[in-house]
Amino acid sequence: MYFEDIKVGDRIEIPEMRVDPQEMLEFSKKYNGALMHTDEKHAAASWAGRITSSGIYTFALMWGYYAPRNFCGEHEVAGTHLEMDFKKPVFAGDVLHGYAAVTGKKERNPYNGTIYVHLEVFNQDGELVLTSDSDDIAKRRPGQA
Repeated sequence: MYFEDIKVGDRIEIPEMRVDPQEMLEFSKKYNGALMHTDEKHAAASWAGRITSSGIYTFALMWGYYAPRNFCGEHEVAGTHLEMDFKKPVFAGDVLHGYAAVTGKKERNPYNGTIYVHLEVFNQDGELVLTSDSDDIAKRRPGQA
């Protein structure tokens, strides 16, 4: 969608996705070697009592659904900012779902504008496990400037 077509409050639902134990572990070993995410013995003695998902993996799992369906679609120019807040641990076998919502808009120049997107991810118990705030630059409709 063009910048002008995107409305504050627009929302994309992210359906339930199961955290695959093998995929979670492989991701952590490749991209985040922290022992709480990769070593069962270490994790068993930790505050969580078992291996936890890397927050980046949790985000990537949800973002993998959202990104190809993002609000801008073919009129996306780029993202310029991303923040994440890891609220609760995520474990292998958890079933996650969430949503992305447009929380604001701002014209940048005659050619594009910025939308602000808030993402929330919940586990199977309805607990908020991750939030994210990002922005996306969308092309403006030709002739709108």
